[in-house]
Amino acid sequence: MDDPSATFDTYADIVVDCCAGCEDVVLVGHSLGGMVLPLVSARRPVRAQVFLCAVIPNLHGRPWEGTPHMGSRNYGNDRDEDGSQVFRSLAAATAVFYADCTPEDAAWAYARLRPYRDRSLWDRAYPLTRWPTVRSAGITCADDIAIYADYQRVALRDRLHVEPVELPGHHSPFLSRPAALADALVGVAGG
Repeated sequence: MDDPSATFDTYADIVVDCCAGCEDVVLVGHSLGGMVLPLVSARRPVRAQVFLCAVIPNLHGRPWEGTPHMGSRNYGNDRDEDGSQVFRSLAAATAVFYADCTPEDAAWAYARLRPYRDRSLWDRAYPLTRWPTVRSAGITCADDIAIYADYQRVALRDRLHVEPVELPGHHSPFLSRPAALADALVGVAGG
């Protein structure tokens, strides 16, 4: 997400290219990746799309409109002169993204964070006007402070008519509780 000109369509193009030749695809979009799921599902066959601790697109406005607060107003990150958002410390990133991860897993993930430039993502309307015909599911984490569980519950119910599966914990269950997440994914993806 460090390309200042990238849009959600740009990211969808990358996912579609990566899935070329794949069959029986279940897409999982974590966090802001939830904005990309329906764009990919509209372009290629998928068995299901799963929103994981995700931002849920709003086809008639911004994702945060008409819902409880989406997330913290201050994530503890900084904005550089070029507009990119960065976490200056492991502690700041851990507080938001890795609160229930082991220190080793949090450090591993933090070392892979890249600057996040979001100006090109929000300066235009969402590119879909109707949801693709694909089974949708949601998995939330009860203590997520990056993307609040209350926001996810309301957005999933109101926009996709989906009752989310809820796990304990914070924003990165793939690191903090991978077995529980795998079980939930198998359950919502239909085996």
